[in-house]
Amino acid sequence: MPVYMIERNFAEQLDLSSKDVELIDEINADEGVHWLFSFLSADRRRTYCLYEAPSVDAIVAAAEKADVPADVVVEVGPAAPELAERLQAWTGTL
Repeated sequence: MPVYMIERNFAEQLDLSSKDVELIDEINADEGVHWLFSFLSADRRRTYCLYEAPSVDAIVAAAEKADVPADVVVEVGPAAPELAERLQAWTGTL
């Protein structure tokens, strides 16, 4: 399954509760989207998240349903062919 990086910009600092995360996980599952990892910017206003998803449209649909931004969505792969196996192992797609 393709892996995507999503940049999200928030007007206010991000502060999610465990219930918020559970709801987002449920919405993602309904769209076939699987969260892998997230980074939070130092100012807590941007996130950079890695997801497995069938398409960009699935990511955008999940974001709209969860009422979170998906400002930039980019399909990503390993930085070099030698890293392909490492990425596949990390995402569980090997």
